[in-house]
Amino acid sequence: MAVYALRRIFVVMKYSDIPSAQTVVFYLKAVGIKHIVISPGSRNAPLILSFTKDDWFSCYSIVDERVGGFFALGMAKNLKEPVAVLCTSGSALLNYHPAISEAYYSEIPLVVISADRPSYKIDIGDGQTILQENVFTKHIGYAANLKQDVSHATETVQRFGPNLLHDTQQQIQVHNETELEKALSSCLIEKLPIHINLPFEEPLYGTTTEPLIAIPRVEAYSGNKEVSHIDYGTFAEQWKKSKRKMILVGVAQPNLLESEILEALGTDPSVVVFTETTSNLQHPNFFPSIDSIIAPIEKSKDATEKFESLQPEILITLGGLIVSKKVKAFLRKYQPLEHWHVSQGKAYDTFFCLKKHFKTNPNAFLKAIINSGQTISTYRKPWLKVKADYEVLLPEYLEKIPFSDFSAFALVQKTIPEHYQVHLANSSTVRYSQLFDINPSLDIFCNRGTSGSDGSTSTAIGAAVHHPSPTLLITGDLSFFYDSNALWNSYTRSDFRIVVLNNEGGGIFRILPGKEETEDFKTYFETSHELEANHLAQMFGFSYQKVGTKEELEQALTTFYDNGKQPKILEIMTPRTLNNKILLDYFDFIS
Repeated sequence: MAVYALRRIFVVMKYSDIPSAQTVVFYLKAVGIKHIVISPGSRNAPLILSFTKDDWFSCYSIVDERVGGFFALGMAKNLKEPVAVLCTSGSALLNYHPAISEAYYSEIPLVVISADRPSYKIDIGDGQTILQENVFTKHIGYAANLKQDVSHATETVQRFGPNLLHDTQQQIQVHNETELEKALSSCLIEKLPIHINLPFEEPLYGTTTEPLIAIPRVEAYSGNKEVSHIDYGTFAEQWKKSKRKMILVGVAQPNLLESEILEALGTDPSVVVFTETTSNLQHPNFFPSIDSIIAPIEKSKDATEKFESLQPEILITLGGLIVSKKVKAFLRKYQPLEHWHVSQGKAYDTFFCLKKHFKTNPNAFLKAIINSGQTISTYRKPWLKVKADYEVLLPEYLEKIPFSDFSAFALVQKTIPEHYQVHLANSSTVRYSQLFDINPSLDIFCNRGTSGSDGSTSTAIGAAVHHPSPTLLITGDLSFFYDSNALWNSYTRSDFRIVVLNNEGGGIFRILPGKEETEDFKTYFETSHELEANHLAQMFGFSYQKVGTKEELEQALTTFYDNGKQPKILEIMTPRTLNNKILLDYFDFIS
């Protein structure tokens, strides 16, 4: 594990003359957190001055805190390191909550820093004040509630907050350092979001070139702690004896598994590996389009008998949360005898039968158990037959259907250039994407921690800032318009591309049970509209093109990825009332 040592910082810089502000800045710098996403305000001025006047930090100005939270989350995903967000006091802080909850369930280290009013000015009718302490308790790794300095604005503190003087400045400093150490350790070790709350009294804009604090040495570790002394022998023996083994991989960073492990799993006839688009794992013998595999069995006359014969004895899950509802339904009804989850972070009992969480690196675990040898089995054979059938029928179906979300996704996904970073919005976007092959050179991301549609564009733009290759966001119209403030920034690269599938509403609601052709359904579920992206593109400096037929889309895609001076939006108009029927008919067709 890497060890960070906190050190005194004597570089001549301008810092706030408030000790707690200096403490936070020096601590973040010492543990290597250098990217700070700042939303404007006055109460957070001591921190803004300190971060922006130190060239070591890279600062980004994002006006909308909700966008700023997801922008930082995307950056943290890409860099695989903590990124901080900073806001002023009051309701500004609450706008971070959607991104915090996504970071919590996706195990992304987000450092949330909020300036606060002094405790004696809260709940007395003073402006821009709320109860900020512990406001994110259930969705963070640690809440560091720092104490207000009594060496700053001393006369005001003596007049309005004499209770604060029960602690000396030295005691306050010790408390603040201890809280920061706990919070940053949680962020770096557990990969969880943390909240640091600092109350400041005016004046807020004073600066100094001298450090006001002497910070002691402290250590924080990067990487998750592993469970030590795992006896793999028993589990390796179970693995070897089992004739029906399934591995299911959810959201994962690219290159989760080493190539030799992929090959070993791909050539073992007793192993079926289901991968989601967001898993970033490929092998010719894996099963990437889960719904296309399960639907034909689900719709067969002897579905129960087939599912019982395919029920796994051992299920190993890797990565994060699962998109496919069909595989969830299958494994909840036909539960494996053993469900093991392997990750250095959390383990979820998604199928209500979790037996063991191996808190270790998946490569180390799989090497230990697959080396026990292959098992004579025919478990994979029927799954491969279903896969081969739908792979033949899918092109036939695409030839017979009219232009729609389904055919547009097939065409877009097929033409993405190699080595792009691809971000998928929720919720129909990521589900459609799972139906079609994906180029193995692409890095695929989606906010599946909470599966919300609220920050997909912001996340993609943040993730693109430091990515070596261009980035493509594929999104639906509601998700795109909902997060349109994401375009309001000066960091969107000219090679950033957005494909908007505009079916004039929340098309996914048309495939859910209870759908009715009524005005209430159109207004409150589907939320039909007539909006288009052209004016947003013009306002925020994007190149824009709209298409509405297969021929127009094919033509547009020939130049869409070409270099240019502006980022680009390609808006694809599809038939609102036909898309759901075409999607549902696909599963009938391949069955």
